[in-house]
Amino acid sequence: MKKFRKVAILTIIAPMMASLVSCDDAFSPAVENHKDMSQLEDMPQWAVGLLGHAYISNPLGQNADQWWKWTEVATDDAVINDVNNQYRRMALGSWRADNNPMENWRYLRGSWQYINQMIELAPNVEWANEPVAAELYKERFLGEAYGMRAFYMYHLLMAHAGWAGDQLLGIPILTESETVASDFNKPRNTFAECLAQLNSDVEQAIKYLPEDYGDISDNSAVPAKYVAVGATATTYSRVFGDHAKNRMSARVARAVRAQAALLAASPAYNQGSGVTWDDAANRMAEVLKGLGSNPIAQMDPDGHHWYTEYKAMEKWEAGYNSPEILWRSNKGGDDATSDGGCIEKQNFPPTLYGNGRVNPSQNFVDAFPMADGTPISESADYDPQNPYENRDPRLALYVVTNGSKVSGQTIITAEDGTTDDALNHFDGRSTRTGYYMRKLLVEDVICNPSNATGQVHVKPWMRYTEFFLGYAEAANEAWGPTGTGSNGFSAYDVIKAIRQRAGAGKGAYGSDTYLEKCKGDKSLMRELIRNERRIELCFEGFRFWDLRRWKLDVTKLNEKAKGMRISNNHYTVFDVEERKYQDYMYYGPIPYSELLKFSELKQNNGWEDRNN
Repeated sequence: MKKFRKVAILTIIAPMMASLVSCDDAFSPAVENHKDMSQLEDMPQWAVGLLGHAYISNPLGQNADQWWKWTEVATDDAVINDVNNQYRRMALGSWRADNNPMENWRYLRGSWQYINQMIELAPNVEWANEPVAAELYKERFLGEAYGMRAFYMYHLLMAHAGWAGDQLLGIPILTESETVASDFNKPRNTFAECLAQLNSDVEQAIKYLPEDYGDISDNSAVPAKYVAVGATATTYSRVFGDHAKNRMSARVARAVRAQAALLAASPAYNQGSGVTWDDAANRMAEVLKGLGSNPIAQMDPDGHHWYTEYKAMEKWEAGYNSPEILWRSNKGGDDATSDGGCIEKQNFPPTLYGNGRVNPSQNFVDAFPMADGTPISESADYDPQNPYENRDPRLALYVVTNGSKVSGQTIITAEDGTTDDALNHFDGRSTRTGYYMRKLLVEDVICNPSNATGQVHVKPWMRYTEFFLGYAEAANEAWGPTGTGSNGFSAYDVIKAIRQRAGAGKGAYGSDTYLEKCKGDKSLMRELIRNERRIELCFEGFRFWDLRRWKLDVTKLNEKAKGMRISNNHYTVFDVEERKYQDYMYYGPIPYSELLKFSELKQNNGWEDRNN
């Protein structure tokens, strides 16, 4: 971990430093490397390191071995064959305020300090000798800091906001950096106040940042707000050019605001947030319209299997994004022999030298409709003894079922199979459900240690499919299945495009008959949208949070994860693992250690006496 963090700091901060240096910008470090804030005003290459901490602490994961946290194994979508996995233990009843694998509080609150320091310091730093460049650097770094602070706020609210007494609370809002003389014992602000701060920070980020980064060659292409301070194409490119791509931008800041609006409008939060479904739909539409005036026409036709583009990813220049990806990690995770750094080594079946870690559940497999789009529970064509026949194409794309081919090899998961791929055949590596995960994996990776071959990987931090589905959810609640508000497209339009893209919903006459049935029923459309979200965003860290913000009945949180036992070609569904959540666990706890230190903090309801 320490090794990675050093590398990550260099990876993130070094380009920032390089972009600042001109022939007369060089510096010599002092003998003492501990700098106070006033010293950093004359040392821009050091000052920008404050912002580097914000990127390193990205809650979505810069660290290669934590790109995917597999929180699905704490839901009805999957189990894991690692008995020591923290999410598995949490789902089995060990989730407490002093044992919280979902905690973001201390890590992000600590890095929040660096962001506040950057916001205070940026106006006073001599970022460059040339005045216009210095002003643009100041604006860029201020904008990035405000945007990252909003990003942190969203993830802190998702993990720790909750009802304490009769108030929906968030976190203590700190807009100034703290010193040894500061009063650290601050109460939590309300959720609504935290959301207002997030929105304010997003506005500041939009004010200072370009929509996207990239070199320009013509002065006429310089955005008006930078022309006003005297920027030319050369100066603009020096500050906002290709070297800065994939950092916080105005486009990403708007997306953070949309994510927060969807959270706030959801049933678990809307009574205390002041945010409506209309608000959330319009925020989502704002992001999608960045694709063009007709966003649905711009939907990436390969967006549902973006991870298969690894050959193209290998050639991506720094910061390049495919049409599906709004914001992403650096390239990496290509060590084919590393349990942590290679998701294929973690999740390939044992005969491919993998550990078979994440096992999709029968519950999840049942979520895939028939090829014509009809849920299996309503289809006369579904055969429980031939369950994978004539199913939605995404099932074969995302899940390894009995008889599937992976990397050219047939995988037998049946209980009476003869290899370690078989159900419960080899403790700690074989599947516990009769399924292996296929999504996100690159089949050209070879994990055989005698002939290991890695491939480049990218983790999207934001995909446009997330925002299409967020829009569909909010628009349906606000205006019904076919209502468009002022945006020109509906929930129905979005879901139709997503299902068509996947090759699903092809009825006898070429139409998606089940979607047409949902078109006239808001409740049916709600369930369909949620199911499409479950499928499209599977194994990307959404399911755990979605179940809670929807505030589904606790019996749904505790739905047993099921598997498929196949023996003598007979298929039997069986229970694999319990879920033991309590009715207060829609909201995560405030860390118990923080409550011990700071008397002003209030714990979320239900967690008060459950710390050990």
